[in-house]
Amino acid sequence: MSFDAIIIGGNFAGLSAAMQLARARRRILLVDAGAPRNRFSEASHGFLGQDGQTPAAIMQEGKRQLSLYPTITIRQGKVVRAQGDGDMFIVGTEDGGEERAARIVLATGVSDTLPEIPGLQERWGRSALHCPYCHGFEVSGGKLGVLANHPHSAHSAVMIPDWGATTFFTQGLFEPDEEQLVKLTGRGVRIERSPIVELLGNDPKLEAVRLADGRVVPLDAVFVAPKTTMASPVAEQLGCAFDDGPFGPVIRTGDNKETITKGVFAAGDAASAMHNATLASASGVLAGVHCHQSLLMQSAV
Repeated sequence: MSFDAIIIGGNFAGLSAAMQLARARRRILLVDAGAPRNRFSEASHGFLGQDGQTPAAIMQEGKRQLSLYPTITIRQGKVVRAQGDGDMFIVGTEDGGEERAARIVLATGVSDTLPEIPGLQERWGRSALHCPYCHGFEVSGGKLGVLANHPHSAHSAVMIPDWGATTFFTQGLFEPDEEQLVKLTGRGVRIERSPIVELLGNDPKLEAVRLADGRVVPLDAVFVAPKTTMASPVAEQLGCAFDDGPFGPVIRTGDNKETITKGVFAAGDAASAMHNATLASASGVLAGVHCHQSLLMQSAV
């Protein structure tokens, strides 16, 4: 028994790809490990029609809708290996299961690595945030911070004043250049050069940060961009190429979301430098549509 396509990952991108293929009446398998990147967030924001819903509720409803299509199989499990086998692919799961398919859609996502600062991990997705478009409105009007942990941090600090009074913590690592200083000053951003050494408050709430010089600075939320790595080894196993994104590697795809490995498509955070629920869903739609078109073109030959 084999499938037209196996979709690895059941978050926004994977579910959106599955919907296109299910509606095209293709026989597909969706395998979901159940550990989405957004599981730490209380709500998903900025996603039209889903604003304020928990990520888990959105995914649960998506799976319910998909289950109404007769050609889709949804399984809970973790894919640990994948390889080509002629014009097919073999996918193996952690429990020893094995399936075959003509196409693969990778919606495997990324894993976040945060700076090692006490109190940061416990607040991730609640008061320690990544995307102001996703969570900025909920903390607007408060005292906000930007923790510098990459070269683009100053750009983030220039944005955040639209949501509240902003302090840019250089952490002694990323001193703004002259042009950045002009922009930060013009936006009213306070620059703090003593590093944050601890986040304070009854987590997940943030009340203040302790600095290396002993001072305590009141803060309601801090924005920090984590370093990202592939959440799954499968893309590498399949011979996909990677590009260097601003926060970590990104699976290389063409406009049709196909990787350099023919028959393997990729969508979502693993294949984009911009991470957003709507963008992940949209890329899943494109991957599903182009995956279907590659199947029909093959059968037309």
